[in-house]
Amino acid sequence: MTKNEAEVKNSVFGFGAANDAYAKYFVGKSYLNGLANSDLAAANVANVTFEPGCRNNWHEHEDVQILIAVAGEGWYQEEGKPAQKMVPGDVVIVNPHTKHWHGASKDSWFAHLAIMVGKGKTTWYDPVSDEEYNKLG
Repeated sequence: MTKNEAEVKNSVFGFGAANDAYAKYFVGKSYLNGLANSDLAAANVANVTFEPGCRNNWHEHEDVQILIAVAGEGWYQEEGKPAQKMVPGDVVIVNPHTKHWHGASKDSWFAHLAIMVGKGKTTWYDPVSDEEYNKLG
């Protein structure tokens, strides 16, 4: 197994199935394990797992998103700001209409809980280029 693969695949939050429904918005392969979805509370919680090098496209949400790193090593970046490394225990609050991306580091699996506060839509943009991504630590 590669770096952090066992940690990610054996997570208490579950590994999930291939994220085929959203594959067109990712570079590389991701996995999704839905943990809680409530129309009443207008919230959704999922464990999202990224293989090494996988990242989602630039995107923004109409509502708040909270990311909690639970395994491996990854990245989070807002447009116009430097990327920040994420390791288990790190928490990022993404404000509404903030263009951003997140994903695994080049040589590590990565998993985070994604908590969507609200049922607003997500707008997807271009992928993070290999040139941009390969400059990261």
